[in-house]
Amino acid sequence: MAETKWWQKSVVYQVYPRSYQDSNGDGVGDLPGLTSRLPYIKKLGADVIWLNPIYKSPDQDNGYDISDYRQIQPAYGTMADFQTLLDRAHELGLKILMDLVVNHTSDQHHWFQESRKSKDNPYRDYYIWRDPKNGAEPNNWGSFFSGSAWTFDAQTQQYYLHLFASGQPDLNWENPAVRQSIWDMMRFWLDKGIDGFRMDVINLISKPKGLPDAPQADGAAFGDAGSLVANGPRLQEFLQEMNDQVLSHYDIMTVGEMPGATPSSAIKYAGLDAKKLNMVFQFEHVGLSANPDRRLGKWHDQPVKLLDLKKTLSRWQTNLDGKGWNSLYWNNHDQPRAVSRFATDDPKYRVRAAKMLATTLHMMQGTPYVYEGEELGMTNAHLTKLSQYEDLESLNAYHEFVDKEGLVDGKTMLAYLANMSRDNARTPMQWDDSANAGFTQGQPWYTLNTNYPEINVQSALADPDSVFYYYQKLIALRHDFDLISLGSFEELDLHDDKAFAYFRRYQGQQLLVISNFTKRNIRRDYNQQAAGKLLIGNYADSGQDPALLRPYESKVFLYE
Repeated sequence: MAETKWWQKSVVYQVYPRSYQDSNGDGVGDLPGLTSRLPYIKKLGADVIWLNPIYKSPDQDNGYDISDYRQIQPAYGTMADFQTLLDRAHELGLKILMDLVVNHTSDQHHWFQESRKSKDNPYRDYYIWRDPKNGAEPNNWGSFFSGSAWTFDAQTQQYYLHLFASGQPDLNWENPAVRQSIWDMMRFWLDKGIDGFRMDVINLISKPKGLPDAPQADGAAFGDAGSLVANGPRLQEFLQEMNDQVLSHYDIMTVGEMPGATPSSAIKYAGLDAKKLNMVFQFEHVGLSANPDRRLGKWHDQPVKLLDLKKTLSRWQTNLDGKGWNSLYWNNHDQPRAVSRFATDDPKYRVRAAKMLATTLHMMQGTPYVYEGEELGMTNAHLTKLSQYEDLESLNAYHEFVDKEGLVDGKTMLAYLANMSRDNARTPMQWDDSANAGFTQGQPWYTLNTNYPEINVQSALADPDSVFYYYQKLIALRHDFDLISLGSFEELDLHDDKAFAYFRRYQGQQLLVISNFTKRNIRRDYNQQAAGKLLIGNYADSGQDPALLRPYESKVFLYE
């Protein structure tokens, strides 16, 4: 492997600012609140903080609808507050990764406000406008947030494209002026000293020529636009231009969120020699339990099968080795909580299960991402009523599939939401057992998970055997061992539906990682007794019988 980059030895901690720490009692997390918690993130051992969007926004999609890229959302603070955060983070040795949302803007953005005024407005071509087709939408594309991907604008008698909410019109990347405006905006932030970008749905920016109809499942109201817009015809060109114009001029970290990405496309857009992005967020492992009824997409309540999970993660590890770089994650602001989704949040096993998942992921090659609260073993919220949900995607899905199309009954859809809704990740951070979990002195913007008196930072820091300290150890091991960050990967017993085991090898050293994904004792023998030492395990006496794996037990053996 070529010279190791700083981001290859780093661990990223993701902060959803709205839910992290409120400093002024208005119930919304903010930048001063986050600044006050930087020592906590430093204590964990993370190197980089990825901030979800903090730009000015009408908040139709919790900040992913940006109305001004160069202003801070007033609820979060001011640009001076951001500068204080950035300076303090850098003093602590922490880097800041900003969210770059440039597939679309808010319909309140100045560009779109101008664009919709007339067909000859200078900003008209900043967005994608089309005439009606036979008196209806220009094509059959469905929005990722349900309904049509087109909205009719009466003023100019045309439709505009929005792959997400109607308040999130897609930018027209075919227009060189759009790209130049984006490069200018990126330099604005990089010149302030930020350390890189996480790029929201960046592989959707190049739309297919002619915008043809998309494949449409039997009985579905709309076509699957994602199958046409992901990895579009000019994506490679646009990313290369971004790198040439902006990224290559700074020592930064970049990760592109790419739904539909495969290992081969990831190497193309973020290979070690591609000179475009550093890595991608792929969706294969978090999309494994999609509904067999394709019309319902991700909405389902069945657990992920271990065999499918192993096959997917192992494929990315082996195919990218020496060619690309993995982003390692279980969950984020768009995904349910890891321990609830991939293991169990049963109180009897939750702590062991959270540590087991952490071990399985953090011993792989790539850059690990820890989502706020994951280091505590925070769980899904287990909501039971539609009125408890806030997330636009979840509410739209319920109304479309239950009320409009009658594909499922309300009780079933609520079970799907409880399992998969993004709101599971967005409940406020659980700091202590006081009112509102120490998140705010006011009324929280969103309901807290009811288990915060038991699962919180205060209790975790007081318990040497907590999930927090286990994550701290895993992060320290990654910093200490090139074997963990850079080593090759060899899957073991891919057809074992109870344990996930693999070898890592680098410069004469070898690791064996074994995780039990069940609540029963199992035995697995990979000649562990020949190992020099047990590097880490999630039971205090993990080494007494090397072949025994108790419920949700993980063991990592080092051979030297």
